[in-house]
Amino acid sequence: MEKQDTIVNYTHGVNLVERKNLVITGVKKIENFDTEQFLLETSMGFILVKGEELELIKLDTLQGNVSIRGLIKGVNYLEEGNKKTKENGLFNRLFK
Repeated sequence: MEKQDTIVNYTHGVNLVERKNLVITGVKKIENFDTEQFLLETSMGFILVKGEELELIKLDTLQGNVSIRGLIKGVNYLEEGNKKTKENGLFNRLFK
């Protein structure tokens, strides 16, 4: 069984505590991130996390868990068509 297959089988969940600590389970891959947003691919689709002073606290690639700290302003699931638009916006902002 490949590593990718095992992650897909993990349960996806989002746990936010006091808008400061966010734990997401079932994460397959971190597409990109900075201090204002994270784009994550999960077993249930893509999630865009927006906030201020965001930082990656923990990344467990074997179990698919990600911990993010900062002021969380939004957590949105993206439809497949919207993913490219969001990615292009992040890349354009990073490379200006």
